[in-house]
Amino acid sequence: MKRTVRVAALGAAACAALLSSAACGSGFDDNGAQPAQQSGGPAKLQILIGSSGDAETAAVKQAADAWAKKSGSTATVTPAQDLAQQLGQAFAGSNPPDVFYVDASRFADYASVGALEPYGDKISNSTDFYESLRTTFTYDGKFYCAPKDFSTLALVVNQDLWSKAGLGDGDVPTTWDQLTAVSRKLKAKGVTPLVFGDTRDRVGAFMVQAGGWITSPDGKTATADSPENLTALQYVQSLLKDKLAQFPKQLDAGWGGEAFGKGKAAMTIEGNWIKGALKADFPDVKYSVHELPAGPKGKGTLSFTNCWGISAKSKYKQQAVDFVEAMTTVDQQMAFARAFGVMPSRQSAKDAYTKEFPDDAPFVNGADYAQGPVNAPKMDSVLADFDTGIQQLASSSPKTLLERVQKNTQAALGD
Repeated sequence: MKRTVRVAALGAAACAALLSSAACGSGFDDNGAQPAQQSGGPAKLQILIGSSGDAETAAVKQAADAWAKKSGSTATVTPAQDLAQQLGQAFAGSNPPDVFYVDASRFADYASVGALEPYGDKISNSTDFYESLRTTFTYDGKFYCAPKDFSTLALVVNQDLWSKAGLGDGDVPTTWDQLTAVSRKLKAKGVTPLVFGDTRDRVGAFMVQAGGWITSPDGKTATADSPENLTALQYVQSLLKDKLAQFPKQLDAGWGGEAFGKGKAAMTIEGNWIKGALKADFPDVKYSVHELPAGPKGKGTLSFTNCWGISAKSKYKQQAVDFVEAMTTVDQQMAFARAFGVMPSRQSAKDAYTKEFPDDAPFVNGADYAQGPVNAPKMDSVLADFDTGIQQLASSSPKTLLERVQKNTQAALGD
């Protein structure tokens, strides 16, 4: 299971060390810091990745070896045990890797202290990356780093439970009203209609569908306490109260995909990583994937992505950019897709990808209207508190929760 819960505490200590080191004059700020002395010619790149498993590690190593052979440089790929922690320690120790994965949810923390080289627009045809992904990795107007790959959330339907309830393809909901209606039909047949995770990484999709979000697009203003977000949380609350939707723990499951795979719910909201989980753990489950139902303000989903970060302290920045260039060509992204199931971040790869993986089209289509993680630093504790509130949403006041998130976000942003 990937990305089912963003545990806010993960890497918090490491990130604090990074922020602290910057404040203490480690050279990550812009106040008189000397740029890293650059080295021309062959490089010895150190690359730290947060690998999903052996398949991803092998694929990245193979691609890195091919680049090294062609460029005359060396590229050592190391899979991290805990990427956030190891990066934080490396930055605090002034010995960061040259290239590394940066999770979108951590990006602003690194960018805000000058730890990242803002090289994004140096990549060929950089506007080919989906605009929603470019926005995710833009800070203070600068496109920092090339998106590695991505996923969005979609609606996954258990076909057997669906048909047993007398439902067909035409009953797949495309709006909130239809979602409520079909969920009532499923409940009447004794089937739990919907299961999704009890954090902002799932519930947040409803906020986007209602036209809301936690912060403004530039990440500088708190927007949590809005009519749009209230509409979203009230709708989710109504699903929970009427048992039309449940959280995984209510179904004795660790995440939505597990509850879905065990046949405990007819629908779930998950990313395309559910494919691998179902194939491995529940190979007999027949399912279909659809774009999420639209809310009052239209379609909305969440995106989950990493970028290829380059350290501002690397002495091989030019070579590192060349490395990322090689990793983000359409051909290489398609090779990664085949190797470990990720979706290319380049729009020009969409046709090839959906032709080869047609069942993933709803996930790919979501890129056009997806919302990335909160793009602001120092938000860990705020978002963790929001998640705690979501877990109590069935029996608490959505308005009170949003007021608290607004207040906490304003404090974090210095509003």
